[in-house]
Amino acid sequence: MKNNLRLVVNNLDKKKFNENHFFEKNELKIILDLYAKMVSEGSWKDYGLNISSKQVGFSVFKNAAENAIYKICKNFKPKNKNLKYLITDTNGKILRNSSDLNLLLKNTNWKKL
Repeated sequence: MKNNLRLVVNNLDKKKFNENHFFEKNELKIILDLYAKMVSEGSWKDYGLNISSKQVGFSVFKNAAENAIYKICKNFKPKNKNLKYLITDTNGKILRNSSDLNLLLKNTNWKKL
């Protein structure tokens, strides 16, 4: 039986690849620290990542089989500097927004959202 799998190294697209289309290391650390705290409290159970050319989102689930209760988003090209980081609900409605992720997450009362 012939194996049709192969490893492709340095497969860069010819498109512009200089733009950063994900959370930076320090941003992801802040989000994952919050996630660990909320899981230990029993409030959050699962997460997912949504990546597009316009934004990246960290979706939070109360149960794995349900829709996300919150989504922490980073916009790559916000129209307003306060729209760089967002917390949205299941329907995409913006609940909170800020230009600083750390302040946004620290100043959010997750139990009252």
